[in-house]
Formats: sequence, structure tokens, C-alpha cells
Amino acid sequence: MKRAFQVFLILFGIVAIAIALLHIFLGPSAIPGSIPVNATMDSEDRFYATLFAAYGLALIWCVKDVEAKSRTVYFLTATFFVGGLARVVSIAAVGPPNTFFAAMTMLELLLPIYMAFAQFRISKGSDTRTIP
Repeated sequence: MKRAFQVFLILFGIVAIAIALLHIFLGPSAIPGSIPVNATMDSEDRFYATLFAAYGLALIWCVKDVEAKSRTVYFLTATFFVGGLARVVSIAAVGPPNTFFAAMTMLELLLPIYMAFAQFRISKGSDTRTIP
């Protein structure tokens, strides 16, 4: 389970970085179903892309000694889940997005469940604390 989760974290991190780089270099045109935007929205998209790249790097950083980095993995898991909830707010506010993003919303709400479960199983096995 540990090795599979580490591979998952690496792949997830690489995908996040790749998506971020697409947004940095292509801007909002990297978004399926997008329309031309003004300079402010372009700037905003590219700025937030750097944060998603940092997210991917943080996932990869957690791979080594994943048991000891449980708090960080849980934080990253919660962050991704809240991003999915933000998409739900968007759906409620302005309607459903492109089909691709509707599917991404489901992944953003379901993948964190797997991540939290896997991290719990891994960190549980390495818990060396003694209970008085």
C-alpha cells in the first residue's frame, strides 16, 4: 500500500505541475471550453497556476518519508477537497461547467477520500508512540 501511494503522489504531483505549466505558458486558452479573456483574467490564471505547481511539488516532496509527513499529506488532501467544494459553489452560483470540469469536480471530491485513507493506513503502521 505504501509504495502504491507513493507512486500515486508522484504521478499526481507531476500532473499538477504539468497542468500548471500549461496555464503559465498558454494562459486561459489551456482551459477546455474557455473564451478569450481580458488581461486581468489572464494574469490571474497564470498567477494561480504557480500555486498549483507548488501544490504538485509539495505532493512529490511528501513521497520520501511519507509516514512522517502525515500532517502535510492531510493538509494537501483537505486543500484539494476544498477546491472541489469551490467548484460546487461555482455550479450553484452560475451553473454547470464544461463536461470535463464536471468530471474533475467528482475527482476533486473523491480522490481526497482515497488519499486520506491511504495516508491513515500508512501512518498507522508506522506509529511508534506508546499509549500510557
